[in-house]
Amino acid sequence: MDQELYSKERSASLDLLLRFQRLLVSKLYPADCVGQVPNTYSPDLLGVGSLLKKYTALLCTHISDILPVATSIASTSHRHFAEVSRVVDGDLTGILLPELVVSIVLLLSKNAGLMQEAGAIPLLAGLLEHLDRFNHLAPGKERDDNEDLAWPGIMGSFFTGQSCRNNEEVTLIRKADLENHNKDGGFWTVIDGKVYDIKDFQTQSLTGSSIL
Repeated sequence: MDQELYSKERSASLDLLLRFQRLLVSKLYPADCVGQVPNTYSPDLLGVGSLLKKYTALLCTHISDILPVATSIASTSHRHFAEVSRVVDGDLTGILLPELVVSIVLLLSKNAGLMQEAGAIPLLAGLLEHLDRFNHLAPGKERDDNEDLAWPGIMGSFFTGQSCRNNEEVTLIRKADLENHNKDGGFWTVIDGKVYDIKDFQTQSLTGSSIL
């Protein structure tokens, strides 16, 4: 039901583009190439590949125009970043691009020769710099990078429940301590008997404190 509501909020032209994009991908899927001699493709299939390249080029041109402006506005503050992200998420960048990238990766794994023949992948590579600049503005980006770099060593011990600290160093927090801390404006929560401070996440979350 959420998906249907989300679909109704999209513009008719955007919905049409999404359907067209899915049609192109379905025509290129290897099921249409059963019995095909390797490295030889029908003119119809090559035509669809050429159409995918033109479609990708137009999409990338639009996104290349949008993202620098979005990055410039989003760099003003975290609040600006959140608002710009919401707008971008409802634009071609947030709706068409993610699905297109996943589809092309899938097609590449199924029929690399055809995708190389189509030539759409280098066009997507041109967006990496724009996307990277925008994503670097995300609040908590440094912390996320550090966590990614720490995996699977330090973070691995975290997920397996093995603390790298001695038991003597673990602080015991009573229920009254937690309640008093939260009354003073803190945001501690208990998950599986462990206390987590999610105050920083509260400022980033768009869902509201009640859901947290």
